[in-house]
Amino acid sequence: MEKIREELLSKFKELYGDEEGIRVFFAPGRVNLIGEHTDYNGGHVFPCALSLGTYAAVRVRKDQNIRFYSMNFPDCGVLETNIYEFRPGEEGENWSSYPMGVIWAFRERGLFLENGFDICYSGNIPSGSGLSSSASIEVLTGYLLRELFHFPLELLDLALLGQDAENRYNGMNCGIMDQFASAMGKKYHAIYLNTEDLSFEYALLDFRDLRLIITNTNKKHKLVGSAYNDRRRECEEALSRLQWRLPIHSLGELDEESFEEYRFLIGDPLLEKRAKHAVYENLRVIDAYIALQQDDLRHFGILMNESHISLRDDYEVSCPELDLLTSEAWKTQGVFGSRMTGGGFGGCTVSLVHKDALPEFKKRLKSQYQKSFGYPCSFYQPEVGGGPAELRIRRKK
Repeated sequence: MEKIREELLSKFKELYGDEEGIRVFFAPGRVNLIGEHTDYNGGHVFPCALSLGTYAAVRVRKDQNIRFYSMNFPDCGVLETNIYEFRPGEEGENWSSYPMGVIWAFRERGLFLENGFDICYSGNIPSGSGLSSSASIEVLTGYLLRELFHFPLELLDLALLGQDAENRYNGMNCGIMDQFASAMGKKYHAIYLNTEDLSFEYALLDFRDLRLIITNTNKKHKLVGSAYNDRRRECEEALSRLQWRLPIHSLGELDEESFEEYRFLIGDPLLEKRAKHAVYENLRVIDAYIALQQDDLRHFGILMNESHISLRDDYEVSCPELDLLTSEAWKTQGVFGSRMTGGGFGGCTVSLVHKDALPEFKKRLKSQYQKSFGYPCSFYQPEVGGGPAELRIRRKK
């Protein structure tokens, strides 16, 4: 962390002059332990914030101009705009659409900036990994705007503003999970969140001799241009057909018995599969939370495996790379569970592995993955971190 801060401050000074008046902020990425594609279906999710995340050095200007720079995308250079000039869709595929989307979402809510600012971002979340680098930069931007301009906002407000930016400014119809996990993260805890009413509980993650390992396919996922929005539309259509007979507002309201009794109303095999995943995945999250409370990590791992199978077969958001990593993990003694995490179509898996099995786990997955795809996978073992924060700057004398 200290190295990133030093590099960030050095780059800020190079770009914008001296360090006078600079403030530094951080917001985390997230990994979802179980509960994929349930957050926009009114179900439960079970993510945790990570020690990986996005940092920003920022200084308020006296005029209304904004200058953006990302150390992760240096070829884009410094991007300049005015606090009132930009509108949805103007940045195209540029990374700056995420922070600009948040400023726009603030503006739409009647929260206007008094001045512009100079800002330099740097993140250690691998781009395209499915660990929510976009939510991290959205929550980070919202948090620093709150602190710089004294907006009367709670952390939950920042999560909702970030989601609004993602949905309406960037055109990705995600649910609330990613932004909620980044804004509301608590060190050493996962968040058991009901996305229907945003009620939640923190759950202490005490895996004892087990370790949470993230394995990156290094195949970037791209959700806006992928089938992610299609999946949401398919679930909405399935829900609409079920509502002919059932007084429900979301698929997350259904239990197994009700779904099996009324699934005939959907009348389309593909839509049935999508709805089945949403219903059964929600029930798996509830079971996983109970298993964790009862210290039944074996059952927790089984539910992780079942989650991946459903995402692969019913929701069809996995890919050969993710399937190979999970199948090889399942074959390794000492692995309790493994599944894809995030929206899918690439990105990462998350695995629960006994500490003594880690060398064999990594050796096996690394060898089989390289053999199958011709390039390596990567492993991370980050800490379960807290939410956004302002960081102290140690000035050099």
